[in-house]
Amino acid sequence: MVKIRLKRLGTKKRPYYRVVVMDSRLARDSRTLEEVGIYHPLETEDKQFSIKEESVKAWLGKGAQPSPTVKKLLNKKGITVK
Repeated sequence: MVKIRLKRLGTKKRPYYRVVVMDSRLARDSRTLEEVGIYHPLETEDKQFSIKEESVKAWLGKGAQPSPTVKKLLNKKGITVK
C-alpha cells in the first residue's frame, strides 16, 4: 500500500519534515517515491507548511492513504481527504 506520510529530518529538538509518498512497508526515513511538500513546525504559521497540491491530488486519486497527521495538515490547507 502507498502512504503519504512525514519523513523526519533536522537535528535533535529541531525537527523538520518532508511530506513524502512511499510504500507503507518501508522504514520512515528510507527511499521515497516522491516528495510532495515540507512541514516545519517551529516556523511561523504562514511558513509552516507547503505542498504540491496537484501531486497530492494525483496520488490520492491513485489510492494513496495519508497518515493521520498528514490528513490533518491537508484538511487545514483546504485539500479534503475522505
